[in-house]
Amino acid sequence: MSRQSSRRQFVQEVAGLSAVAALGVPATSAAQPTRQDRVRLGIIGLAGQGAYNTGECMRSGLADVVALCDVDENRSGAARKSFPKARFYADYRRMLEQKDIEAVVVSTPDHHHALATVAALRSGRHVYCEKPLTHSVHEGRVVMEAAAKARTVTQMGTQIHAGDNYRRVVEIVQAGVLGPVRRVHVWCSRRPDPGRRAGKDAQPPKGLNYDLWIGPAPMRPYHASHLHFNWRWWWDFGGGVLADMGCHFMDLPFWALNLGSPTTVSATGKVTYKGDNTVPGVEQVEYQFPARGEQPAVHLTWYHGVPGPDLAGKTTYTGYDSGVLFEGAKGSLVANYGAYRLLPEDRFRGFEPPKPFIPRSVGHHREWLQAIRNGGRTTCNFAYSGLVSEAVLLGNAAYRAGERLQWDGKTGRVTNNGKAAAFLRREDRQGWTL
Repeated sequence: MSRQSSRRQFVQEVAGLSAVAALGVPATSAAQPTRQDRVRLGIIGLAGQGAYNTGECMRSGLADVVALCDVDENRSGAARKSFPKARFYADYRRMLEQKDIEAVVVSTPDHHHALATVAALRSGRHVYCEKPLTHSVHEGRVVMEAAAKARTVTQMGTQIHAGDNYRRVVEIVQAGVLGPVRRVHVWCSRRPDPGRRAGKDAQPPKGLNYDLWIGPAPMRPYHASHLHFNWRWWWDFGGGVLADMGCHFMDLPFWALNLGSPTTVSATGKVTYKGDNTVPGVEQVEYQFPARGEQPAVHLTWYHGVPGPDLAGKTTYTGYDSGVLFEGAKGSLVANYGAYRLLPEDRFRGFEPPKPFIPRSVGHHREWLQAIRNGGRTTCNFAYSGLVSEAVLLGNAAYRAGERLQWDGKTGRVTNNGKAAAFLRREDRQGWTL
């Protein structure tokens, strides 16, 4: 898995940086807005996923980058070269003082998501934020409240939501082809990479503002294994595989079944690697969702670290090492990002899908930018995506608390487990508060 993670990171960064370099000044056409009509962006986080998000915004032809922010000058060179007129900052709190910024793209590690997003929302900016929306359940509630008050255009970075395959699956489920769906399995084969803590104080590399990188998280001695990309494998900064991939895969059942807040959440798992980080290598989370109108209650299970919906690794679906399984009264459907299959296959031989009723996406980033300029709502606005993120983060809270949680979605509180409070909200470092 270490090789897979490294390859994913490499491909993502190369693609993103290439997009930025190629699209720093988008090609003009009669259909594109003039520079003064483009959305003026401030970009927080310039490498890796940040480079990809910037490239996609520029590819739309609807955006102009006026501000750049990154704590690591070693990783900001490509973006600064592509956008020489944009002002550069190390601290996004200072960047948000720049008056001409209309919208902000947040591509930081998870522990900065909420602070950057809430600050941008409270200043009246539109926000695109990577998944998961926040680092903790409490932060998610603060972000959703800030977005509702700001009434600006928001979008969470679950890019696969714009894919045609997800749309066709949602249509099949909502058309009743499977009958009432009461059971869903969601799984991801990925496992964390082991990391190490610094045994003693170490000097961060020149050009990295390590104090700003730590931000609201607990201060710890610098070590390369908890920085770029690897931060996701530490509770202080990320939430393991569930926080990394859960929003992408759980987005599909949330969308297809109109899920909201779960009523109970429980989790089991274990660390499967030799490292100082303690996020689980394999994990199983049980969610119970209430009935919605005529739709029945749903039992959804998340699994990771295995190639199918079974921690023992015995249940698999060929071609679906990661995926979603809907079990309905009339049949089942297994899907991943790019394909789906109806089961049992004999029952659905000759199947004709319902007439499409979900329009083809204009692109996940373009949808956000178009809504800013023309009005309308995005499909992954924070009112929707905040609940997806919340479910993901509740799974990790249940795992860390070691007990089943009863969740009151109206009040945003666990009603039965005092230990869970420590994992729903963190104490931010001095100088970094919502």
